[in-house]
Amino acid sequence: MNSIDQLREAEQALLEFFYVIDTQVKQNLQRVLNAFRHHRVGAHHFAGVSGYGHDDLGRETLDQVFAEVMGAEAAIVRVQIVSGTHAIACALYGVLRPGDEMLAVVGSPYDTLEEVIGLRGQNQGSLIDFGIKYRQLELTPEGKIDWAALSTAIKDNTRLVLIQRSCGYSWRPSLSIADIEKIVKIVKQQNPNTVCFVDNCYGEFIDTKEPTHVGADLMAGSLIKNPGGTLVTAGGYIAGKADLVEAAACRLTAPGIGSEGGATFDQNRLLFQGLFLAPQMVGEAMKGTYLTGYVFDKLGYPVNPAPLAPRGDVIQAIKLGSAEKLIAFCKAIQQYSPIGSYLDPVPDAMPGYESKVVMAGGTFIEGSTLELSADGPLREPYIVYCQGGTHWSHVSLALQAAIEAVGES
Repeated sequence: MNSIDQLREAEQALLEFFYVIDTQVKQNLQRVLNAFRHHRVGAHHFAGVSGYGHDDLGRETLDQVFAEVMGAEAAIVRVQIVSGTHAIACALYGVLRPGDEMLAVVGSPYDTLEEVIGLRGQNQGSLIDFGIKYRQLELTPEGKIDWAALSTAIKDNTRLVLIQRSCGYSWRPSLSIADIEKIVKIVKQQNPNTVCFVDNCYGEFIDTKEPTHVGADLMAGSLIKNPGGTLVTAGGYIAGKADLVEAAACRLTAPGIGSEGGATFDQNRLLFQGLFLAPQMVGEAMKGTYLTGYVFDKLGYPVNPAPLAPRGDVIQAIKLGSAEKLIAFCKAIQQYSPIGSYLDPVPDAMPGYESKVVMAGGTFIEGSTLELSADGPLREPYIVYCQGGTHWSHVSLALQAAIEAVGES
């Protein structure tokens, strides 16, 4: 069976799942529309301001809309946040103080957080440099949360637990909203004052609820991922309890300025429109992940999540087994990208990553992971991580090239 026939067979098999996704998209869009209506969003909110950003009506209204959509008391949505890692760092530095402990409850954090914490790099002003203690709960051999260990893990000085929703570069299931709700309940039973913080990158609009709907105190993410709807050119968000959001805002700007500063210039329309489109764009990306997992499972490759398993983010991991196949896969995706299709991805060092990374990213917005992209660290077992896709038809065309490039397992 050739690659075209394989994809057609997969598409037919997944039509029922696609219908379920479309139903979920409708629910999430309803939530967004309700918030727009409640806060009376109009064209006058598209005007931005310059300089300090004082009295930016559009920005202030967007913060309120975003908070309502996310089920949070408050939110800051800022183009001055340069990445998801930056948003997470602002939240962590805002909450934690010398002597506090941060506990990661889902094993090792994503590569880019290791230097924020202080696990790699020295004298950069990491959390550990500032006297914050760090501990992590390892996953079970099956890659699952160690619920028994978590039930007794919280100490008197455990100020914050880090809950990384996405699998990152780990071979584990991404967390569901039900998983996050269970973690929060177990933590709060031991110490109600411990802050439950969720790294929500890649997870927005995957479910009909967000972590702050189910008890998380604080969460953060990137706008060039899911909530930017493939339109927002830069930025990130932090949402949760009002006092914690303001503490994080004081780290983004300065104490005394907090959420009152930060000019949006001419970006307000894109920020609103990106949020409006986000449920639909995430739905298309989810269809792409189902298709990718289904096809490569049929080709004999280990995939995570499993072909028809529920999704916790927009990432589909494939264990390719060799550096050659990892590079070939990324080259095929790049060739089917709208931007830079003539380029060949090559492994190279990237800021914040321990290993060299090969990355296919022919996207309209640099680094956008809600647009179709693929990447992976050059280390065993040579896993490629596919994410995004503005429409699953594009994913299908790119997969045809990827199947031809790597063949069967």
